[in-house]
Amino acid sequence: MQSRDGIFRTCLRGIYSCSWKRSRESKQNCVCCWFSFLSLVTLLSLGWMYICFVAYNEHDNVNWKAFTTLSVWVNWYMIVIILSAVLASYCLLFLVFSLVHISLKEPLALHWLHKVLLVVGLVLIVLGIIGMSLSWKEEWFTIYLSLQATSPFLHLGAVVALTIISWVVFQSYYRARRCVSKVSIIGVFMAVLIMVFLSPLLICSPCLIDTLPPKPKLVAHRGAPVLAPENTIMSFSKSVQCNLTAFETDVQLSKDKVPFLMHDHGEKFLQRTTNIDVVFPNRTYNSSSNFTWEELQRLNAGEWFIKTNPFWSVSSLSEKDKALAREQKIPSLDQLLQLAKEHNTSLIFDLVNNNEDDCNITVMTILKSGISQDLIWWLPPQCRQYVKKQAPGFLQFYSNTSSMKIEYGQFLNVKYSALRTKEIRNSNTTVNLWVVNERWLFSLLWCAGVSSVTTNTCHILKDMSQPDWHLAPHVYRIIWITADVVSLLVIFTLFFVQGKARNQIFVLESERTVPLLNL
Repeated sequence: MQSRDGIFRTCLRGIYSCSWKRSRESKQNCVCCWFSFLSLVTLLSLGWMYICFVAYNEHDNVNWKAFTTLSVWVNWYMIVIILSAVLASYCLLFLVFSLVHISLKEPLALHWLHKVLLVVGLVLIVLGIIGMSLSWKEEWFTIYLSLQATSPFLHLGAVVALTIISWVVFQSYYRARRCVSKVSIIGVFMAVLIMVFLSPLLICSPCLIDTLPPKPKLVAHRGAPVLAPENTIMSFSKSVQCNLTAFETDVQLSKDKVPFLMHDHGEKFLQRTTNIDVVFPNRTYNSSSNFTWEELQRLNAGEWFIKTNPFWSVSSLSEKDKALAREQKIPSLDQLLQLAKEHNTSLIFDLVNNNEDDCNITVMTILKSGISQDLIWWLPPQCRQYVKKQAPGFLQFYSNTSSMKIEYGQFLNVKYSALRTKEIRNSNTTVNLWVVNERWLFSLLWCAGVSSVTTNTCHILKDMSQPDWHLAPHVYRIIWITADVVSLLVIFTLFFVQGKARNQIFVLESERTVPLLNL
């Protein structure tokens, strides 16, 4: 009795069922159902946390969309990740507790509070999946890409997990009294085992290659927005240190037709990245065509970066950089052109008001700057024919493959989820993908052979001398087969060890029973 109610068992029982006394088997209702529900919620929570980490590449867009609705800049995505990690850890912990209970023959008396929390967790996960499916459909393709990068490791992890769990499975098998139960237990386990062992047959990763393509070139997305306020001269100056090939920005025209750099547009376009609430409190909802260049220069375009800390990177900056960031102004296109000309760096940009007048002024500004025409990657589509006549040296980049093929173009600029890795590898054009911030995604696209990527994190990607992983196909096959064989040997060993131990217990119980019968 003492061994059954030892400290370990008592504490385990108290955490799991909120009861320090051992429950009777007869009082356990729907034990198998709740264990299955716990397993389901655990798998879903781990899957949702995986989705959140994979989609972190786009977290800035999520925060920006939330800002347009709430007018408050908060790192909402980080809050979602923290909540997802807490839920997944909670579910995984209690699933482990359940397996330990089964191993120790303890009743699975899950407390009602844990049941309620599991139901709430399931509801939150379902709402998250529905929300992503409705408002963020393109991220499902990102999940597909991530599986190309992680599937070999997920396979190895699943093999290790099944090998460990097999001990509990075999315990349940030998404890089962009915033949149907034994067949069901071992049948389901073997089916899962076979699927996991053979899953590498479905893995198609560009990083399983014999020859690694050249490293993609880097395009600075609004400069280096992690290290300095986006679309400022400080931001682009910081990005120069990344050995990049081009600047990426957004161009708008002021009321007096001066091209300037600003991503947000329409109403409240200055609210996120300037102090317009202080300087022009009654003009928050005005568009760019309502402000002169002199008025725009009165705004501070850097203080918001220090206050909101959008990438949680301000603490890594020196006091000198913080002071410099606070002094940033909205730059003109001409200022950026001079910086690009000085460092022989290309320039690609979106033109917010893509009409003929704005195109003409923008093109004239570029030509007057004296920058070499082949350093300009022209992207705006509406006035492309006009630009070809005025500046034939501009490189014409297209935002979709159909337009590029119609005009016999050779340069493509699309979101990383717009092309499959096979299409990138088999393409004979120069492909630039945006916006690639995470190492795993950059590594995958590197293996696929992409020409360049637009990124917020050039300071991180520039230091990568090779992808996070890549293997020759025959080397991976050796690893895969070796892992499966070793796992299979361990599983068979555990099965026979469990059977032998069970037979010894049966013999001992028989020897104790015989003298009692003789008496």
